[in-house]
Amino acid sequence: MSALDWLGDVAFTALGQQVIWSDMLGNTIGLAALALGWRRNVLTWPAQLLSGLVLVVAYHGADLAGGVGKQLIVISVAVWGWRQWTRGNRQAQDGSVAVRFATWCERGVLAAGTAAGTLAVGGLFTLVPHLSWNPWPDAYIFVGTLTAMVAQARGLVEFWFAWLLVDLVGVPLAFSSGLAFSGLVYVLYLGLVLWGLRAWWLRSRTATARPTALEGALS
Repeated sequence: MSALDWLGDVAFTALGQQVIWSDMLGNTIGLAALALGWRRNVLTWPAQLLSGLVLVVAYHGADLAGGVGKQLIVISVAVWGWRQWTRGNRQAQDGSVAVRFATWCERGVLAAGTAAGTLAVGGLFTLVPHLSWNPWPDAYIFVGTLTAMVAQARGLVEFWFAWLLVDLVGVPLAFSSGLAFSGLVYVLYLGLVLWGLRAWWLRSRTATARPTALEGALS
């Protein structure tokens, strides 16, 4: 049996739903990636990349071509985000990843890009039905995930708000698609997202306060 065949096998059955190995492993790694993101650890990106590779197998097995495409793009964005976090201009004075709230202009760009992307991808999924069982929710999660990753790569606290919005649709869609473990992980994501949001929020306030304190000492 090849590794791909094994990843497509059923790991266990819970509450009448079969959980396949690729779904379980891919989402567990994704959960770890989110936890690493909360810690502002650069390993969050290779973890997201590996999660995407494994989930390609899960979505392919569930005949969700749109999900496969999403994961391929997620892998590409993970490579880009990894590069962003290893660049010096993304680091704070203490060497950690710098985080901040987005400007209103950046929020507008993120919101407009998400809306336009969802309309475009949802339209494509509607025109080509075999790409997705649920065109508009799948398009929303697809584009919302990319928005969250872009915001994360730029060290924006809004990254966590984007994940919250994705989570609200991701849970019911995963269960309705037969990916029970994905649905469970999305529920766990919610707790991590709230925890991470608090951590980044406090971190951004600390980073803002430091220059102010320094200016007061020099005046």
